[in-house]
Amino acid sequence: MAIKLVTIDIDGTLLNSERKVTPEVKAAIKKCTENDVNIVLATGRPTIGVLDLIKELELDNEHGFMITYNGAMIQNAGTEEVLIQHPLSHEDYLDVELLSRKLDVHFHAQDYSTMYTANKDISEYTVHEAFLTGIPLVYRPVSEMTSETTIIKAMMIDHEEKLNEAIKNMPTDFSNRFAMVKSMPFYLEVLNKNATKGIAVTELANHLNITLDEVMAIGDNENDLSMLEAAGIGVAMGNAVPAAKEAADRITKTNDEHGVAYALEEWVLK
Repeated sequence: MAIKLVTIDIDGTLLNSERKVTPEVKAAIKKCTENDVNIVLATGRPTIGVLDLIKELELDNEHGFMITYNGAMIQNAGTEEVLIQHPLSHEDYLDVELLSRKLDVHFHAQDYSTMYTANKDISEYTVHEAFLTGIPLVYRPVSEMTSETTIIKAMMIDHEEKLNEAIKNMPTDFSNRFAMVKSMPFYLEVLNKNATKGIAVTELANHLNITLDEVMAIGDNENDLSMLEAAGIGVAMGNAVPAAKEAADRITKTNDEHGVAYALEEWVLK
């Protein structure tokens, strides 16, 4: 069955190690769109961290889409209109922030346009996330956060060993209550239970009235597992973590070897 929709992770997948889209990848994406294949960026990044890439790849039209915040939001790529979203409640925010203090790890949360941290000793990884995505970073005590702020996702962040220890000590009810996934060794993303890339891919396919057999997903990390498993063809990058390679149907080249271009040429355009 022909592929009509391709969802592509950004960091470690679309971008090479220099955080750039190679000419080979750009050309393959353009060829796909010219053949009426819908290319959708599916990322843990906030919307603001995706828009420049959407424009660079000429995907900024009213017929395109983007999956942001690890599946918590599906938006029109041209108008930025929100089609589907699964945010956290204010109570969720309070509970996750409190748990982060109990586990002694850093924490921040994001709404549509801002990253908030109540940590006076702001984590270097929070600064890294703000720099990487371009989202404004604001210090705001928990007492000043209100239900008027719609939190799309929360993140526990810290050094890999410390974060892994915190995950081991996570209460079982939190695992049942939230969707939690590591997007990088020092990032644990905490989201609405219905906010995963796999669910988002399924929701978007339903919106477009296509079957999952007509979908290909490309990714490299643990937060991509659900969409690799949901898509008719799940493709892991050559530089992917072992779990992603195990979940995938096929493995392409690395992000420094134009792996996205190879996957599109081999399994979509041929």
